[in-house]
Amino acid sequence: MKQYGLIGYPLSHSFSKKYFTDKFERAHITDSEYQLFPIEHISELPALIKRHPDLCGLNVTIPHKQNVLKYLDWVEGDAKRIGAVNCIRITGNDDRLEGFNTDLYGFEMSLKPLLTNKHDHALVLGDGGAAQAVKCVLENLGIAYKVVTRKPQEGGILFKDLGPHHIKDNLLIINTTPLGMSPHIDECPPIPYECITDDHLLYDLVYNPEKTVFLQKGEERGAMIKNGLEMLILQAEKSWEIWTAKDIHSA
Repeated sequence: MKQYGLIGYPLSHSFSKKYFTDKFERAHITDSEYQLFPIEHISELPALIKRHPDLCGLNVTIPHKQNVLKYLDWVEGDAKRIGAVNCIRITGNDDRLEGFNTDLYGFEMSLKPLLTNKHDHALVLGDGGAAQAVKCVLENLGIAYKVVTRKPQEGGILFKDLGPHHIKDNLLIINTTPLGMSPHIDECPPIPYECITDDHLLYDLVYNPEKTVFLQKGEERGAMIKNGLEMLILQAEKSWEIWTAKDIHSA
């Protein structure tokens, strides 16, 4: 039985386990299973792999996306660039560990169909782990961006200093913070929503609830809106593609 799974801590709720279990059932894939492996410290990874010799791939979530890199034999270019991996392919008798970031693919493929030539400047709300993938994709697409945070950082904007001109000049606004995520569904990033127009595109990496307050406020102003569910599905499918590929030119 081929095994796949998710490492992180804690793993009280997992989109990935339900998604892959349902996928295997729908596609009549009977030789594979997906499990949760809650490991508090990334140093437990080698022992985990030894205990489960049938492991072929792992997804990686908080808090291990960055500190897992030192355990990998090879890391794909953009994943290395942003310093974060959320997908590991385990190959060969020597358990070679190859790292990828499928959040990059999921975000780019879900964003691109919505973009127009007006969306050439963006605000990225937050600068945590999720924001690194977003920034990398924007750079790859040639979209200039400013990062908005609560604490000062070089070249960034503070939420408290965000003014109408920032909203007017940046028609793509991406929320990478957890503000508005269930169960805190009444929260939203503190931006001047009254300046949003029907030229704006608001993208929220949060997918639960389906329509956050951030997206609701944008929709009320006529903006195009998108949540993070498709990104999540696309990154999961990309993980499966990586795990089951006959050959990946990773050397």
